[in-house]
Amino acid sequence: MTTAEHEILTVLEQIQTAVAQLRTANPKPDLKPLFAKLDELTKALPKDTDPQLLHFLHRGSYEKATQWLQAQR
Repeated sequence: MTTAEHEILTVLEQIQTAVAQLRTANPKPDLKPLFAKLDELTKALPKDTDPQLLHFLHRGSYEKATQWLQAQR
């Protein structure tokens, strides 16, 4: 796993945690900065990044992207 992929996985896990807290948290977690960071990291991935990972990230299949990255550990 590359450093960039590790950073993306970290942000995806942060998003997952924040979403799980939406029902009970007060105030609600702000997801915008997390998604902005994810977009920034995705755009910075090298051209030789696995096409399946790119597909998941570009299509918003974040659960699949998380699973794919976790399998790469």
